[in-house]
Amino acid sequence: MARSADVSPNNPGMDNVRAISNSFFYVQIANFTIAFKEVSGLQIETEVFEYREGGVNDYIHRLPGPTKSGNIILKRGIAPTQEFMEWYEKILAGNIECHDVIISMHELEIKDPIIKWKVNQAWPCKWSGPNFVAGDNVVAVESLELAHAGLGRA
Repeated sequence: MARSADVSPNNPGMDNVRAISNSFFYVQIANFTIAFKEVSGLQIETEVFEYREGGVNDYIHRLPGPTKSGNIILKRGIAPTQEFMEWYEKILAGNIECHDVIISMHELEIKDPIIKWKVNQAWPCKWSGPNFVAGDNVVAVESLELAHAGLGRA
């Protein structure tokens, strides 16, 4: 286990210990790139399969089972263009249109992405429009939830 003294900028080999700020990010879907207010659901989970071996009573084997990924949720201020709704309407009409999605994270002073994730064969499974409250002075936000066939670093 590393002591706090070991984690310093002067310690060679520890360059990747620095935490990265999630200052801003972009999402590329098909032929358009959009800035979002929030992206969530970047997760991969492997189920744990427990196996009791006959005659062994002091422990249970814990083995990896199937792996699944959660849905990706994209939120942005609602815009005059309706790409999300149009994409979802294709699903409603029975035309499943899948796209690979690239999510890239940037820091303010760095132009190129620091980290990129690729979401494979994504398609919209839920669209949510803004909440309307009279007299409320907040940005109207829409969200799109994407089911997909897995994700990883790009």
